[in-house]
Amino acid sequence: MSEIQQDKGLETATFAGGCFWCMESDLEKVEGVKDVVSGYTGGHEKNPTYQQVCSGTTGHVEAVQVRYDPQQVTYEALLDIFWQHVDPTDDGGQFADRGSQYRTAIFYHNPRQKEVAETSRKALDDSEIFDRPVVTEIRPSDTFYPAEDYHQGYHRKDPMRYRQYRLGSGRDRFLDRMWGKPGKEPENKRATANI
Repeated sequence: MSEIQQDKGLETATFAGGCFWCMESDLEKVEGVKDVVSGYTGGHEKNPTYQQVCSGTTGHVEAVQVRYDPQQVTYEALLDIFWQHVDPTDDGGQFADRGSQYRTAIFYHNPRQKEVAETSRKALDDSEIFDRPVVTEIRPSDTFYPAEDYHQGYHRKDPMRYRQYRLGSGRDRFLDRMWGKPGKEPENKRATANI
């Protein structure tokens, strides 16, 4: 899945949630998602490289662009999944990955996505699931630059290294604490509230 499919009837969503390897892996599992591409967006540098984005000077964030069938999964459902795979209260990065290139953001592609994303963010903030305010930005979509080939589908290309990275990052410990594992009560019982 290295390029965005242009299949008829599919829609596009773009999310920044820290490490794009993790976001790609998680979103690919969603029924109705047809393609997920890791890349860079939101900055000023044209055709940035991974090294440039990692420097934190390009303005770009690591992001994923998702092509999905709205007959199978709604944008609202994708937002719920996004929220449950990030720490939306951290403006300094995500988990072990620190820096502006790892901050969270939702890049909307049309006015409806903007409205739905803003409503979803407000509902999450009002739910008091988190002890701090939600700081995830909601921004208009910008040029999306696919990341280098070796980043695409990284969880399949090097599963052992990916699992080690993911375990060491602290992402899953945080998500389990906030949202719980399937069939397990989350430590934060408020997290069961609908967002």
